[in-house]
Amino acid sequence: MTIRPCSRQTCREPAVATLTYVYADSMAVLGPLSASPEPHSYDLCEHHAERMSAPKGWSVLRITAPADEPSY
Repeated sequence: MTIRPCSRQTCREPAVATLTYVYADSMAVLGPLSASPEPHSYDLCEHHAERMSAPKGWSVLRITAPADEPSY
């Protein structure tokens, strides 16, 4: 698996989340890192994913990865 860098300019931290915009709904969607890079999305490191905000009047949907099953 290739480590993808954060999409933010000058940031070289590894990406952990993928940001996409749904323009028709004025919504930003931030979720777990996608399986492969997408041309209209942005991969963000942990720092930039936590600080991400949407344009004024837009909503943000943050999708978290499901918790791992407990090991017995």
